[in-house]
Amino acid sequence: MNPLGSTRLADTANGAWHVTFTHTLHAEWTKLRTAGDTGRLLLLTITLTVAVGCGTAKAVKCPDTGCGQDPVKLALTGITVGQAVIAVLAVLAISNEYGTGMIRTTLTAVPNRLTVLAAKATVLTTVVLASGTAAVLASLLAGRCVLPGNGFTAAHGYAPLTLADGPTLRAAAGSVLYLALIALLALGTATAVRDAASAIATVLGLLYLFPILTQVVNNPHWQHRLQQISPMTAGLAVQATVHLRERPIGPWAGLGVLATWAATALMTGSLLLHARDT
Repeated sequence: MNPLGSTRLADTANGAWHVTFTHTLHAEWTKLRTAGDTGRLLLLTITLTVAVGCGTAKAVKCPDTGCGQDPVKLALTGITVGQAVIAVLAVLAISNEYGTGMIRTTLTAVPNRLTVLAAKATVLTTVVLASGTAAVLASLLAGRCVLPGNGFTAAHGYAPLTLADGPTLRAAAGSVLYLALIALLALGTATAVRDAASAIATVLGLLYLFPILTQVVNNPHWQHRLQQISPMTAGLAVQATVHLRERPIGPWAGLGVLATWAATALMTGSLLLHARDT
């Protein structure tokens, strides 16, 4: 075959895929935007994240002798609650289509199932990054206002929370990425499981049961290992700004563990989506 002809065929195929993916992105954005629960769940995520972070900041006092607390992590405590709402949103992004049978229409319009899943993941990630950014910034602002009144002052060795501080910026950006990865973990799980209730239970179990199991295990070695592989414990290590050497895993390495969980879930969901006759 003429090499020039092969190049043109490849360019045509790439162009067709680009058009298809763009159209699929638009369709998935329309579905997510018009879903009745999307706006409420995103607003609930921001509200719970800020409220829990603010409540935690108000509850913890730092005496004159110091308290050894991480003020950034305190302000961002609400992420541990807001992530549950993000997980529910991500599950519903595809399980609702399975429940109503609309997934057949979607896959008829776009036979390439990987394109459909990629478009859903892209739209979902974009929305979660936007809402997560709002939640994190509002939480840090609330912490900056509340924490000094509880003893977290320069006199006690605590500077006001600011994104100009490198560790604080890393914790903030990492928390937003953490929520996006939770969404992808939930999307991949829901794609594999299909049933909304089962998918939500699976994701929340992965997030919240690992820390409980860590407390139950008495062996220090296994406690350390469980903390290193737990999607929530390892992922939230990115929020730490003090005593980093005492942590079971480093900030970015911990986020990498969560990314591995999310990638595995998406890969599993993609393979099952291809294999099943939906």
